Amino acid sequence: MAPDAVPTWIWLATVGGIAALFVFDFFSHTRKAHEPTFREAALWSTFYVTIALLFGWGVWHFWDRDHGIEYFAGFITEKSLSVDNLFVFVIIMGSFRVPRAYQQKALLIGIVIALVMRGLFIAAGAAAIERFSWVFYLFGLFLLYTAWKLAAESFKHGAKSTDEEYEPNAVVKYFQRHLPTTPDYRGNALTVIENGKRYFTPMFIVILALGMTDLLFALDSIPAIYGLTDAPYIVFTANAFALLGLLQLYFLLGGLLDRLVYLGLGLSLILAFIGVKLVIHAMEANTLPFLNGGQPIEGLPHIETSFSLSVIVGILVVTTVASLLKSRSDARKG
Repeated sequence: MAPDAVPTWIWLATVGGIAALFVFDFFSHTRKAHEPTFREAALWSTFYVTIALLFGWGVWHFWDRDHGIEYFAGFITEKSLSVDNLFVFVIIMGSFRVPRAYQQKALLIGIVIALVMRGLFIAAGAAAIERFSWVFYLFGLFLLYTAWKLAAESFKHGAKSTDEEYEPNAVVKYFQRHLPTTPDYRGNALTVIENGKRYFTPMFIVILALGMTDLLFALDSIPAIYGLTDAPYIVFTANAFALLGLLQLYFLLGGLLDRLVYLGLGLSLILAFIGVKLVIHAMEANTLPFLNGGQPIEGLPHIETSFSLSVIVGILVVTTVASLLKSRSDARKG
């Protein structure tokens, strides 16, 4: 296989397999409304993580070591960012008072919408990178800005809390004002017909809110993974497998989210590291006429993806352990 050329049949088989997993997830978990037990959530979370790891082994074995490392670095980064997304998902569910038994359907549909939108982002990013090498400057600077903003929020407001209030964006507010909606939930239905007229239920608004929220999260996650690999196939699969199992992870982590007090700071460090890596990469392939006469800049440090993987894992381990120790210490003082 050529370095980054993936045959069409592999793309089709991969997309079909991932779609089949989402369909399986729907019929096995959300078709019958219920709140998963801790054991159920743990087993299925383990199942999806195992599939993601096996896929990574396949990339390593059947493609090559470098792409395997890129996949694992991308998957771990996207999974970590997805955990951070769960804070907002919990807040949205609480703000709309979604019954626990109905939350699975809302989450799964929201995740599917997120994957479709990310697919579009990935395709657009790949096209831009292929045509304009200076796009890496934009990605890198955007990630550095995002890292600074995330770190500033962490220091100013402290750890994220699932007790915060959700503020709908303009799109969600528009639909809330203009769609005919029922005053309460009708099971887990999205629409109902009453008195000959179709009404949307609050569940539809919740799914819309989840989808729009993940659209914003994609603005961080897609540039971040393009800082680890420029292979669209790796970018897509790492995102897809990070989103698969997010439904079960939502119920598995539960109250643990509030204990990850340093997660935001850890993610800001990861985004900053990848942002610097992207800027260096852009300078190595520089074509901007006002910078070094439009010529590549030589003598810059080259950051291997294997080193990036070590840095990402190291930051996550340190911040997770530090978070749990801090939460335990605060609990004892309380």
